[in-house]
Amino acid sequence: MSLKKIGSGTYRMEHPPVITSSAAVVGRMEKQGPLGAWFSHWHEDEYCGENSFEKAESRMQKEAMKDAFEKAKISEKNLDLVFAGDLLNQCIGSNYSLRDSGVQFFGLYGACSTMVEGLILSAMAIDGGFADRCAAVTSSHFCSSERQYRFPLEYGGFRPQSAQWTVTGAGCAVVEGEGQGIMIRHVCPGAIVDMNITDMANMGAAMAPGAALTLKRFLDDTATTPSDYDLILSGDLGKIGSSLLVELLKTDHIVLGENYADSGCLIFDPASQDVHSGGSGCGCVASVLCGYVLPEMQKGRWDRVLVMGTGALMSPTSIMQGESVPGIAHLVELSV
Repeated sequence: MSLKKIGSGTYRMEHPPVITSSAAVVGRMEKQGPLGAWFSHWHEDEYCGENSFEKAESRMQKEAMKDAFEKAKISEKNLDLVFAGDLLNQCIGSNYSLRDSGVQFFGLYGACSTMVEGLILSAMAIDGGFADRCAAVTSSHFCSSERQYRFPLEYGGFRPQSAQWTVTGAGCAVVEGEGQGIMIRHVCPGAIVDMNITDMANMGAAMAPGAALTLKRFLDDTATTPSDYDLILSGDLGKIGSSLLVELLKTDHIVLGENYADSGCLIFDPASQDVHSGGSGCGCVASVLCGYVLPEMQKGRWDRVLVMGTGALMSPTSIMQGESVPGIAHLVELSV
């Protein structure tokens, strides 16, 4: 029997790993949003100086890693493992960003939950004695995602109000067995929940049930309530999905208060930026977490934080075959 498993699916870190540094790189729209002041590294040009959107995404990952490694005063050679992923086919954004590094690499695909998935695996690898230092890296790019999942930008397709705007951004977090930083105390991997939603322009509704399942499981396993945490942050449910999450949890007598926020609602200003239901993409929670939440925790703004990455596990092929959009959510508990 596992001594680290609590309840039905939460895992306690016996020697909590520490996020010793983090960094985020974003695009122009993200810099112009409400969190713009926290993003010191950003690109005005959507190509990021490259000749394709996909190469631009790889470059953002490289830059986020470089910034995080410099803050931690390490190089990529000091890493045991890297857990990285993105939204592109075969995770090419991550593959190409790390192909010259020589670092042992796990490519991840958890859709927009990938950043938290990487943190969970980094923490488990370190607490399990398999590594001393890992990095979790994730990115997305509005233009590359539109080209892959929807239509080329030149098509000028109509976007319904339920649609979300893929964040152009990348985040990197360095996780170590020792050091000063933000501790990962508990992790709660998610399970796939499929409510037979087939509208790929309403990902918030597809992801909300998985988020409700994971958060309820974690609270039950740890015998805590939402009020025990300074901040509960979901990944990219957006305006529609975050409202659904609140309502779904009410049916289980779990009330989310003012300490709940969604990354997709934080990163853009709905009044001045036409993003419809909010932000989405792997880079959404990665940018908000690595560029905003972790630095603010270091400053003492929050002490106990739950971060829940949410993902819509679809592909263009599955949608064209009439398949539904399954959702998943992974959760980590962080504390100073």
